[in-house]
Amino acid sequence: MEWNKLLSPKTKMERKKEPEKFFEYPINDMETDYEQIISSSAFRRLQDKTQVFPLDKSDFVRTRLTHSIEVSSIARQLGIMIQKTPEKYGPNLFENENKNIIENIPSILACAGLLHDIGNPPFGHFGEAIIGDWFKKELEKDDFNFNNKPIRKILNDQMKRDLENFEGNAQAIRILTRLHSNSNDVNLSYSILNTLMKYPTDSTNFSNKDENIKKHKLGYYYSENSIVKDICQTTGTEIEGEYVRHPLTFLLEAADDIAYATADLEDAFKKGLFTIEQFIDYYQGEINEIKDKDTHYAEEILVNLKERVKTNEDIFSAFQKCMNFTKKWLMYVVVYRFYKSFDDIMEGSYKHDLFYGTFHEYTIGILKGAMKKFVFDDTEILKLELSAKKIIEAFLNDFIYAVRYWNEDKNCEKKISKSDKKYINIISQSLRDEYMKTEPKSESERLYNKFMMVIDFISGMTDSYAKTLYQELYGIY
Repeated sequence: MEWNKLLSPKTKMERKKEPEKFFEYPINDMETDYEQIISSSAFRRLQDKTQVFPLDKSDFVRTRLTHSIEVSSIARQLGIMIQKTPEKYGPNLFENENKNIIENIPSILACAGLLHDIGNPPFGHFGEAIIGDWFKKELEKDDFNFNNKPIRKILNDQMKRDLENFEGNAQAIRILTRLHSNSNDVNLSYSILNTLMKYPTDSTNFSNKDENIKKHKLGYYYSENSIVKDICQTTGTEIEGEYVRHPLTFLLEAADDIAYATADLEDAFKKGLFTIEQFIDYYQGEINEIKDKDTHYAEEILVNLKERVKTNEDIFSAFQKCMNFTKKWLMYVVVYRFYKSFDDIMEGSYKHDLFYGTFHEYTIGILKGAMKKFVFDDTEILKLELSAKKIIEAFLNDFIYAVRYWNEDKNCEKKISKSDKKYINIISQSLRDEYMKTEPKSESERLYNKFMMVIDFISGMTDSYAKTLYQELYGIY
């Protein structure tokens, strides 16, 4: 791969020409992208979407918006760090590159960090599972049909697997390349879009058991096959007919993991889901379980926390400062791994995350494990997630069945019901207009595109909007 291609400023739609006067104070393409992102409606909706705690009333707890800003900040800093190789790690990775192009790396990572969760539905990652599980069940039913033919027999394999494995990463690519395509709401550089593609794999080829991290989830849908090909060919991330990860994607993923393992854990501690004593006992227990491995650096984090607690410092402040200390160490080892694996990354053959084989590989695992132990099985979270399940499933039951015979007068044996028309009118006009532009060529594409329209509608909802709409539709006042 070559950086002059990887950092391509190409966009799906040609950018509008600015007045010549503006070039007295030039703003580069990546800064234009940043401005588009923070002004976009999809980004603003993140302020009312769950990060970890669904429908939480606390102002302290992070939302998708604050989490995304943190990821953006960490990703940008990682981008700055990789440009300044310490002599002991080898030669400057970018010494032979065009400096004007390389200077865009931090901006690209900052933009990607802001956008990395833009495809997530309301109520957190649990919302993703609800959508996929609903389609798995419905596609098995004969009465989920079109003109008396089971829909599972109409859709092709990729279409069905897209629906059964809804994924926020793939939804983000869809939003940013398809929705609002005739407006300038978001018209981003291919370098940013490619960096966002954490899993350059379609829904028929992914497996979380594959040793290559790029195949652990699906990264794009059937509806985006063509634009993804264009992006990967333009940036040079198509190698011998196979899509590989953009080098900056590894840094974006690491930034997300660092924010999740430190900031989200901080939120959980603030909410009282575990005590400092419970955390210390858990951490020490995990260290003890790691046999015949060097855990010295992972233990340093625990030592740092214990020392802060001993100083009679405010307990939350002590935990918060320890997490900040940990974050800096994690960033350091990520950049180290990027240096040491640079050739493999640039060849598209590197298969791991950037914590792999570093001093703090165990640290990140222990911190992620703490989230599973103390947070995800908490009774209050479970109750909120079950509430989210009822809301999203209700919408899918109502809207997916309603759209089957919409806009099908010439191709349909059945007429759409009056109640179904009302449901369709609730779907935003912009999404219905977008569907009308798709020009599906077959029965399977028409159905698939209509189902994706409903998914776009539901996944674009904020937590509050989803809750309010559910109450209104079901007469809960």
